[in-house]
Amino acid sequence: MNPRIEENRSHPRLAGLLGAYHLVNQAEKGTAVESVAALPAVYRVEAEDPAGAFAADTVLLATPAGASAPAGCVVLKAPRAGRAPEIKRLWVSPEARRKGLAKALMTEALRRAAAVGAPAVRLTVWSWRDEPLALYRSLGFAVVDPWDDRPDLLCLEKPLDVVERLSPAAVRAHAADGLASLLVDAVDGGASVGFLAPLDRAEAAAWWDRVAEEAAEGVRDVWAAHGPDGRPVGVVTLVRTGTANGRHRGEIARLLVHRSARGRGLGRRLLAAAEAHAAATGLGLLVLDTQTDSPAERLYRGAGWTAAGTIPDFAADPSGTLRPTTLYYKRLGQDTP
Repeated sequence: MNPRIEENRSHPRLAGLLGAYHLVNQAEKGTAVESVAALPAVYRVEAEDPAGAFAADTVLLATPAGASAPAGCVVLKAPRAGRAPEIKRLWVSPEARRKGLAKALMTEALRRAAAVGAPAVRLTVWSWRDEPLALYRSLGFAVVDPWDDRPDLLCLEKPLDVVERLSPAAVRAHAADGLASLLVDAVDGGASVGFLAPLDRAEAAAWWDRVAEEAAEGVRDVWAAHGPDGRPVGVVTLVRTGTANGRHRGEIARLLVHRSARGRGLGRRLLAAAEAHAAATGLGLLVLDTQTDSPAERLYRGAGWTAAGTIPDFAADPSGTLRPTTLYYKRLGQDTP
C-alpha cells in the first residue's frame, strides 16, 4: 500500500520531524548541537513554530501504510519573483525508511509545483548525501550552476512541463511519436475523440500530419505540454471558422493529456493558453463539445464554460456505443458581429 500524503503545517508531529532533520544536518556539517534549543535561530524557529515559519509554503507529511502518525515531511517553498519554487527539508524518520515515503513526498511536491504552472523546481543537497542525491537524479533533477556557494553544497533543478504553441514543422516532427501516442492513449482510455478502438498508431500519426497542414494554412493552432524529456504529454487545438459570418468564433478540439501526466493541471494550462491566444487574435466566442458526464466536463465548467445543451446519441465512444454529447461555449469579453 502507498503512504498517505497530507498537507498540514500545523500537525503536532511536524516539529519533531523538522527538529530531527536539523540535528542530523548540523552533525553532518561538523557543527553538532545537543538539542533543538541549541540550533541556530534560523533553524530553531522552524522546529519550534513550523506553522509560522512556513506560513506561505506548502508542507507535506507522509504516513506509512498501516501507521497512525506521519514519519516524513517535505516543504515546497512558495515561488519568488524570477525564481523557481524550491523543495526543502525532505526528511524521513530512520525507522520508516525503505518504504517509499521520500519518493512519495517528492512526487507530490513536484505535482503541486506543476499544477500552479511552475516551469521548474530546484533544491540543494550536500554532496555527501548519496541516497537523497540518487533519489533526486532518478526524478529528473540535474546539477546546475550554483545559486548558493557554500562548499560541498550541490544545486539541482528539474524542468517541469512546458506549454508552447507548435509550429507546423513541430507538429509534423512529433506526429509519428509523441502526438500519435497521446491520441492512442486517449482512445485506449475511453475518450470520445472521433476514433474507435483500437486506434492504429499509423492512423493517429496520419491525423496529426493533416493537422500540420491545417496549421500551415492558418486554420488550426496547436499547443503542446512537453515533459522533461521533451516529449508531448498533453495537447490542445484551436480551429478557426472559415465562413465569413463566423470569423469571430473558434472551436476547442482534441484537448488530450496522457494518463501518466494527469493530476498536474496540464489540461487547465493548455485550455488557458488556447483561450488567451484566441482572445489576443480577435476571437470573441469559443465553442466545444464533449461526452456528457465525462471528466472533461468538470474542467470546462471550472474554467468558466457554459453548457448550451445536450444531444443524445451524438457520437460513439471508442467501444462503438452511442453516447450523449454536451455543447459548451465561452465568451471572451469581446464584441461579436
